[in-house]
Amino acid sequence: MPLSRAELQQLNWRKASLSMNNGDCVEVARAPGFVAIRDSKDPDGAILSCLSGSFRLFLETVKSDALRP
Repeated sequence: MPLSRAELQQLNWRKASLSMNNGDCVEVARAPGFVAIRDSKDPDGAILSCLSGSFRLFLETVKSDALRP
């Protein structure tokens, strides 16, 4: 069941502990079965979502540096 905009805004949004305080960050929040992603500069703007497993694979790929040419 999709969450409403109000429910998405109430999620526990987090950003990286090493992020700068200038607002140029991506925030993520867990929800049942998916991860929500938004721009910290515009918390009322667009919210992307992806399945939890897909997000986990994305993070593993980035951490492994597998995308480097």
